[in-house]
This record gives sequence, C-alpha cells and structure tokens, in this order.
Amino acid sequence: MSRTRQLIDRLRDELGASAPMPPAPPLPRVPEPPARVFPRRHEGSPYAREAARHTTALLGIGHVGTRYATDVVLQFQAELAVAHEAVATELPADWATQNGLIGLRSRVRDHREYLLRPDLGRRLEPESLARWTQAGQHGVDVQPILADGLSAVACMQSGLTLLDSFTQACRARGLTVGVPVAARYARVWLEDEIGAAVSAKVAAILLGERPGLGTGDGLSAYLVYDPRIGKTDGDRNMMSNIHPRGTRPEIAGVRLAVLARAMLDQQRSGVELDLSGLRTELGDVASRAHRAPQVRVRLVEVAG
Repeated sequence: MSRTRQLIDRLRDELGASAPMPPAPPLPRVPEPPARVFPRRHEGSPYAREAARHTTALLGIGHVGTRYATDVVLQFQAELAVAHEAVATELPADWATQNGLIGLRSRVRDHREYLLRPDLGRRLEPESLARWTQAGQHGVDVQPILADGLSAVACMQSGLTLLDSFTQACRARGLTVGVPVAARYARVWLEDEIGAAVSAKVAAILLGERPGLGTGDGLSAYLVYDPRIGKTDGDRNMMSNIHPRGTRPEIAGVRLAVLARAMLDQQRSGVELDLSGLRTELGDVASRAHRAPQVRVRLVEVAG
C-alpha cells in the first residue's frame, strides 16, 4: 500500500468515516421513451388567417413545441437578408453618367459615414454645387432628382422608370421640367439645396426608402414647393412603397405630377396643401379610407 493511501485511510479513521456506506435503495423504474416524438402541427387560428389578409405584418405564426416553425424562421431570415443587402449596396460612381443623368454627390465621404451622419447627406459637396449651378436649367416648374437614399437597389431597379413616368406626366400637364440629376449618398432634404440652386418652383426627390422585411426595392418620393434650406418635413408631401408589388412606378409618376401641379396652383406644399379636390386623379393617395395591403412574397418554401 502506498504512503498516500495509508495517509488517506488514517484520515478517514480519525474522522469516523471508515464505516462502509449503507446500501443504496433500488432506483425507481423509468419508463422507456417513445420511439419518436411528433410535435403537434401548427395550423393557425381562423382569426389569425383572416387578420393576415388585411396586413403585411406577421400574424399568428404560432410555434412548434417551444420554438417557431422552421418555415417561419427561414422566411424571417430571408426577408432580413434582403433588407440588409439593400442598405449595404452603393450606387456606382459612374451610374449617373451611364444613364444620361448629371451626377451629384452630398458631403458624405463614404457609405459608413452616410449611415452615421444624416446631416452630411442633406447638403451638396462644393464641387457638385458649383457644377450643378452651371449645368442646371434655372427657373423651371419642377426639378426631378433621382437618388440612392437607403436603397441603391431600388434606385437602380425602378428609379429610371419612375423618373421617366413623372417627367412625362409633368410635361403633359404643361409644366417645365429641369435637367434630371442622380445624387449619391443623398438624404431627403438634399432636394432643398438642389432646387434652390436653380430657382426651381418645386423640387421632387425620388429615392430608395428605408427597407422593410422583404422589401428592399421600394422608392419614396418627396415634393416641396419653393425649395430652400430650412424647409421641414411639414413642408413636404410624400409617397412611399413605390415598387412593383406596391404602387407601380408608372402609376406613382402620374400621381406625383398631380401633386406638383397642385403645389404650383396653390403655391404651397406640405400640410397646407389641399388635396380634397384631387381624389379622382390621386385615387387612394388622397383618401383616408382603408387600403388593401401589398402582397407579401414568400422567399422560402419548405418541402414536405
């Protein structure tokens, strides 16, 4: 016996713990688990199915056991990926030139700064301001501006269609339209400086809107009468969800032209603009009634 074992046995004797332990009672019998466990399939309640018809929100997604169903998780992750990609995409520096537009840029230096400093996206860099003052058409009724905003994807996909539709609809209503521009790293209020630089009566910025789940290709349009630095959101009128599954660009362009015509007629915009007499031309834009939700596209299908 080793010296260590001897010391341990002596210590046990001194502590009175050398007596053997009493026998353990028999363990209770544990029933055998089932061969396989099938959780209850989630079918959704009738109330949730009916409510989901009136909104694009995720309602009644339910659970399987203590977790969301696999298709719900995969759909959410796919929609979130679409939104992340839209925000991360940058408008190429030569995109404006390639599409026959005058390229302008805000005071933002790079994409990271654009996300962190909205204030810099509201003013033109000095070089762009000087170039635009010389190249722009002064004193026009409407100055259109195509911009990346928070979704360059939307700008590159539907932006030109919306710009063309808006331009043609304005001219059909007897309005003069300025030379179109494309602005990089642009925020909404950048339209104030661009419009003021050429003394435009109305400035209209068409830019990629903040993506939602599964909607990374949406455009928003903001129109302001008498554009100048210092205008607030209350001075603007806007239309959102402009994309193939929402308000189509071809339709949105016509409705925006109606807004521009109303601003020139009333010499105002924003909360003071009276749209009560334009419901025939604007449709549900001028109505306070319920509007049918856009179609929610499933990005993931689970087999089985």
